[in-house]
Amino acid sequence: RFTPDLKTVKLHGTKRDRIWKEAAKADLVVTSYGLLVRDLEKFQSEAWLGIFLDEASAIKNAKTKNAQAAYQVGGRFRFALTGTPIENSVRDIWSIMQFVAPGYLGSHQTFKERYEQALSSEGGAPPEIVNRFRRRLNPFILRRTKRRVATELPDRLEKVLTCPLTETQRNTYTSILRAGREKVLEARDQGEGVARMTMLTTLLRLRQVCCDVRLLGGDTTKLNDPSGKLDSMRELLEETTAGGHRILIFSQFVSMLKLLSEELKSQELDYCYLDGQTTGRQQEVDRFQNGNAPAFLISLKAGGYGLNLTAADTVIHFDPWWNPAVEAQATDRAHRIGQQNVVTAYKLIAEDTVEEKILRLQRRKRQVIDAALDDDQPMMQGLTSKDLEEVLEL
Repeated sequence: RFTPDLKTVKLHGTKRDRIWKEAAKADLVVTSYGLLVRDLEKFQSEAWLGIFLDEASAIKNAKTKNAQAAYQVGGRFRFALTGTPIENSVRDIWSIMQFVAPGYLGSHQTFKERYEQALSSEGGAPPEIVNRFRRRLNPFILRRTKRRVATELPDRLEKVLTCPLTETQRNTYTSILRAGREKVLEARDQGEGVARMTMLTTLLRLRQVCCDVRLLGGDTTKLNDPSGKLDSMRELLEETTAGGHRILIFSQFVSMLKLLSEELKSQELDYCYLDGQTTGRQQEVDRFQNGNAPAFLISLKAGGYGLNLTAADTVIHFDPWWNPAVEAQATDRAHRIGQQNVVTAYKLIAEDTVEEKILRLQRRKRQVIDAALDDDQPMMQGLTSKDLEEVLEL
């Protein structure tokens, strides 16, 4: 589109030997991270002028094959493009910078001692460390914030809706929490790793109960009150669709999306659907964008990136995710260039549960982003064992 005079080759598929011959004569070669890993030796044998990594959060973990492959390909200049330079912890930006300017931020151990520990501390880093870190990064970062690029973009509103648990949910939740605490105390004798896994398992089950008791499996066919959050969802759907709004509904649990699809069918609401197993991804997007359905059910993992869904002006996060940066990316499927209406994002939070604690944890952790970048892009540090203990009130 922008350089029609340059020859471009798309390197993909199983029969790439022929395409590689074309690539040797091309100006631009486009490929995937997966093929970069598989064809690493061939990529290393070519003399590249430059390398662009789109969605560079794919190399945020320096230990992954994606990151290790990217580090090993030579090029006279390197660009990393990403909307979330810090997604889980400040360590993410070290990994990306290791590609852009190898060694500039030192070894990972040096970076950890000099910046990471201070920036991720609960009390916040000293101003001199914050300023030093910003000065180190600024010469390498060209930023295009949404406010600067899309000055005409309507506002985005965020609302938290607190949902009371049903009696069945509350009893189940209390039982799992009590049993989980006992298991964690027992697991501590077997080491920190075992205790951490036990805490994560307990948290997963508690989060499932917050959504709907049926996510736990077993015989729940006789339950008449499986989810207070689903009751709140019905009211919200009635209100938004009656007002002519079009809705994106996100959940981390595919099994929850299936239950929500049954709910939409019972209300005779047409909908589109997308999770990791959906084959006609673009067809579903087009059908929604063309106005053929008022609602779109999307798994957070499958739909958090690369979608343009500006036909929606309402976003519902059925369950909160640890990382607010991922939630923000999902909301931005609607709140992006081309949107003509104010976008309202709702978070459904189960009352007096771990979900409320997750929100508090997110807010506290967001201080790290101010230390790393002068930005309002939300993020949080990965969950530590201390965080898990706090959420479970151990």
